[in-house]
Amino acid sequence: MPWFTSSCDESACAAVDPNAPSTVGLLFSLLPFIATFAAVAAVANQKIFPKLARVHDAHDGEDHYLPSHAPPSLRQAHAEHGQKSPRRKVAAAVFSTTIALATVLGELILSEISDLVGRRAREVGLRFTVPTLLVLLIGIIPFLEIQSVISGLGWKFQRNRKGKIPQFAWGILLLVFSGWLFAFWSLGSLVGLDKTTTAGGGILRACLERIGVIGISLMAMLSGFAAVSSPWHTLGAVSERRKRPVTEADISRKEAGLDATNEMLLTKRHRLQALERKASEAQAASSSTGGFMGKMIGAVRGMGGDEAEMRALRLEIAGLETMEANLGSSLGMMRSRQAADARAATPLGKLLAVPHYIFSLYCLYRILATTLAMLRRTYYPSSSFSSSDPINRFLGLLARHWDPKLDQIAWARQISFLLSGVILAASANSVLQTFHLFSKWLPGLLYQAQANLALLIGQIAAVYVISAALLLRSNLPREMSSAVGDALEGALEPRFVDWWFEGWFLMSCAVTGLGVWISRKIGREDWDEYGSEEMGPKRM
Repeated sequence: MPWFTSSCDESACAAVDPNAPSTVGLLFSLLPFIATFAAVAAVANQKIFPKLARVHDAHDGEDHYLPSHAPPSLRQAHAEHGQKSPRRKVAAAVFSTTIALATVLGELILSEISDLVGRRAREVGLRFTVPTLLVLLIGIIPFLEIQSVISGLGWKFQRNRKGKIPQFAWGILLLVFSGWLFAFWSLGSLVGLDKTTTAGGGILRACLERIGVIGISLMAMLSGFAAVSSPWHTLGAVSERRKRPVTEADISRKEAGLDATNEMLLTKRHRLQALERKASEAQAASSSTGGFMGKMIGAVRGMGGDEAEMRALRLEIAGLETMEANLGSSLGMMRSRQAADARAATPLGKLLAVPHYIFSLYCLYRILATTLAMLRRTYYPSSSFSSSDPINRFLGLLARHWDPKLDQIAWARQISFLLSGVILAASANSVLQTFHLFSKWLPGLLYQAQANLALLIGQIAAVYVISAALLLRSNLPREMSSAVGDALEGALEPRFVDWWFEGWFLMSCAVTGLGVWISRKIGREDWDEYGSEEMGPKRM
C-alpha cells in the first residue's frame, strides 16, 4: 500500500477507504499542481533569475574579469561561462524551486477553500510541499546566503592549487550556520511558543510556528519600510526633484566615474592575482627544494614585500567594489528618475500619478491608525488595527457576505496581513530608493543584497505564503480547514499576531523615518554624493 493511502496517527491506523482514489487517479488529480510547479519553475529559472542575478555576470567563478570597454560578444561569452558555475546553478535551482513551491502552496490553499480538487490529492500535495519548503527556508537558503557573505569577505571555498579544502572558511561557515539554527530554534522560547514537541508532527508544527513568527515580523518590517518610503518619495521629495532635475550631464558624469572605477578595479584584481600566483609558486619551490631554513627565509621575504602589497590590494579592492556597487545603483536610480520626470510632464503621466498620491495618503493613514490602535490596546487589550480599519472591515463584510459562517474580525486580520504585501509590492520603486539611501551608510549591505537578491526574494515570498496560510487556517470554518489544518499544524494566537505585527510595523516605520530624516539633514543630492569618488579614480 502506498504511503499516501494510509491514514494513521500517533495512536492507531484507520481502515482503508474502499472509495479512495487509485494511484493513477491520484496522480491525475495532482497533474494541475505538477503543471503549475513545472511552469513556474521554468519561468523563474529562465526569465526572473537572470535579471535578479546580474551582479554575478561580472564573476565567472574562476576569478576572470573583463574591462568595461570589452566588446559585447566577449561580454556575452563571459556571462555564459559564469552561468555554468556550480554556485550559480545551485542558486538558480533553489530560487526556482522555492518560488514554484510557494505558488503551489497558494494554489493548494485556494483549492482547499473552493473544494475543486480531491481531498486526498490536496493532502498529498500539502504534505509534500510544506516540509520541502521548510527544508529550503531553514536549511538550504540560509546556508547559501551565509556562504555568499563569507565569500564576499575574501574567503574562498574552492580547493587550492594543492587540492586541499580550505578548512578555515568551511569552519566559519559551519559555525555561523549552527548559530542560525540555534537562534531559529530559540525563537520559540523567546516569543512564548509551545515547547511541547514530539517526534514527526511536533517538530513540523514547531518549525511552522517559528516560520510564521519570522514571516509576520518580516512582512511587518518590510511594509513599515514601504509605508514610510512611498509618502516620502511621492509627497516629500517632489519639491527637491523640481529644484534640480536629473540632466544628461549628471548621467554622463556618473557613467564616467563608474567606468573609471571599473578600470581601477580590474587593474588591481589582475595585480593581486599575479602576486598570489607568484607567492604560491615560490612557496611550492621552497617546500620542494629547501629545508626548514629555506622555508623560513621564504616566508620572511614574502611577508616583507609581496604579502604586504597583497594585503593592501585586498583592502583597496574591497573599497572599489563598494564604490562600484554604489555608483552602479545610483546610476540606475538616476536613469529611472529622469524617465519618471519626463513621464510626469505629460498629461497621461499626471493622470497615472494620482493613484500614487492616493496610495501614499493611505500609507500615512495606516501608520497613524496603527499607532492609535497600539495606544488604545493599553486600555482595551482586544483592540487592533485590523478590526478598526475601514478597508479591512469592508473587505471582511464582503467575505462574510460570501459565507455568513465566516468570522468577520478574523478575516479582517487576514486581509490586513495580505494588504501589507500589497503595500510592499505597490511601493517597490520607493523601497529601492530608500534602500539605496541607507546603503550609503552601510556600503557592504548593498553588495550583499545584490549578490543574494534572488535568494532573498524567494525566501520572502515563501515565508509570506506560509504565514498567510497559517493565519488563514485559523479563519476557515472547521469543516473547511481539514487538510489545511493537518498540513499546517501550527496556528498562531490571534492577539499575539495583532500586537506582534503592529509592534514590528511601528518600529520599522520609526527607524525608517529617522534614517530618512538624518540622511536628509547630513546628506546631499543623490547624484552629487559620489562626486569626489568619481573623480578620485581618474586622478589615481
